[in-house]
Amino acid sequence: MIKPLLVLLLSTAFVSLGAHAEDQAVNSISPDRLAINGAEATLGLSQEWVHPKPKIERVVIVLHGRLRNAQTYLRSIERAANQSKERSKTLLIAPQFLDEKDIVAHHLPESILRWRQNSWMEGATASGPKPVSSFLVLDHILKRLSDSKLFPNLKEIVIAGHSGGAQVVQRYAMIGGKEDALLLREGVKLRYVIANPSSYAYFDDERPEPVTAQSCPDFDEWKYGLNKMPFYSGKEKPVDIEKNYVKRDITYLLGELDTDRNHPALDKTCAAEAQGAYRLIRGQNYFNYLQKRHPEGLNQHLVIVPKVGHNGDGIFTSPEGQAVLFKPF
Repeated sequence: MIKPLLVLLLSTAFVSLGAHAEDQAVNSISPDRLAINGAEATLGLSQEWVHPKPKIERVVIVLHGRLRNAQTYLRSIERAANQSKERSKTLLIAPQFLDEKDIVAHHLPESILRWRQNSWMEGATASGPKPVSSFLVLDHILKRLSDSKLFPNLKEIVIAGHSGGAQVVQRYAMIGGKEDALLLREGVKLRYVIANPSSYAYFDDERPEPVTAQSCPDFDEWKYGLNKMPFYSGKEKPVDIEKNYVKRDITYLLGELDTDRNHPALDKTCAAEAQGAYRLIRGQNYFNYLQKRHPEGLNQHLVIVPKVGHNGDGIFTSPEGQAVLFKPF
């Protein structure tokens, strides 16, 4: 039996929102729970995933950005699934990474995982109740979806994200992979789609713009480099991290018009600006960097989406985005 496509869609912004909103408690808490190491992650589901789903041919996991509005993204992906005419065969999942202020404002139980500000974007451990990495949450979702008794027709997983969600995808592709062996055993291929992130993690101290540790002390520290790695990464050496990363099937989707140097959600730290002035050039610089270091054996591609700026909906519903996300097996 042909195993169908699983798409993990991690996205931060279908529509750009004001930066002040991230400092407030979220309006909505996702209704579903996933038990992880004695704690619970919050998430939204388009349908239950407790019983076997032989009709499901695609799973889209949409990861919110800095505003933590997971249910908004769940609804956005429902619309995208309808446009793709794959809605009836698709399970949609939207994990939610909460802040302490969300726990207090919504009187949530102590068992609910929460993080300090945007630290979950880089794989940091939760501030409570257990030291669970945000990347471990993704591992647990992958592990559940790789259960052939629940999802017997799985063929391919695509982990994709836009903007802040794309930052998660890029770093997770770099130091994740705890479930790779399990997915391989089940015959499930894994792909990544990284769309319009503000920054990337580099493998050494080379940057397209002049920078030094004196002028920008953290430019080569995680999440921008491989120094001071998060606990989740374990003891893997940088050379092995790079070796594994370049083997991954990754597509970088960049909006042709994502060139606003003053975009409110653009990372303007010196560490990010060392990678370029705006998102389009940062993505092009990073891909050129990879090609220079790996002229052979790079299993990755760069796709420019014409007439689209920093808009996740525009990126993923474009002909280029659809071709990447839903390309034939």
